[in-house]
Amino acid sequence: MSVVAAETALRSVLAIEGAEELAAIENEVRAYAAPLGYDRFVLFSASAAQDEVLQSIYWVEGDWFGGGHSVDAETYVRRCPVTRHILEAREPFFWTKTVGEDGDLYRVVRVPRGRGIHGLQVPVFGPLGLEGAMSLGGERIDAAPQARLTLGLIAVAAFFAARRILEAPTDDVVGRLSDRERQVLTWTAAGRRQVEIAATLGLSERTVENHLRRIRKRLGVTTTAQAIRVAIRNGEIAA
Repeated sequence: MSVVAAETALRSVLAIEGAEELAAIENEVRAYAAPLGYDRFVLFSASAAQDEVLQSIYWVEGDWFGGGHSVDAETYVRRCPVTRHILEAREPFFWTKTVGEDGDLYRVVRVPRGRGIHGLQVPVFGPLGLEGAMSLGGERIDAAPQARLTLGLIAVAAFFAARRILEAPTDDVVGRLSDRERQVLTWTAAGRRQVEIAATLGLSERTVENHLRRIRKRLGVTTTAQAIRVAIRNGEIAA
């Protein structure tokens, strides 16, 4: 990697880490990725411990499926099977999509070649294992090792910065959970269903759901999966 390329990537990573709004992250990623041929982006949280790998999409942009139309989160999830490959990956990987008589064909490849949409998928790992990923795509992308390395660094920085902005509690201080809320969330994190938690703790299912609703509000998040991550990060429950 050249000194200039390394310095440019480092400046982008630092700008992303210091971003206070999602738009600033998006602009920095676009600016770095565009000269490399990437003009399609998806950034999302994920978990290998859930049936649904993809949990929430932070950012989706670009003509992922042809036709010149922008893609919303639901469409992307429904039509992009390559996303599940992050369960088997430990490092960024390239993929390619071609259109045949039987529809779209996605393949994980060493080096993308030929016509079609190609991309780089970057899994992001943290204390909980797989925590998210970013996919960048385009029709004529730079797939050199240098591009793979620098885009991987930028994707990881973008994920953690976006999560900090989008999943942070609304108050400066995260609310502490009660003992009962901590019990409910601990069992939920262990994969127990609400009916099982209710039976274990001698509660009704409605009460369990009410506890989970209060937990999400107290921790300033919108989903139970996010609440689990925040609670583990803050030492409220064990990983």
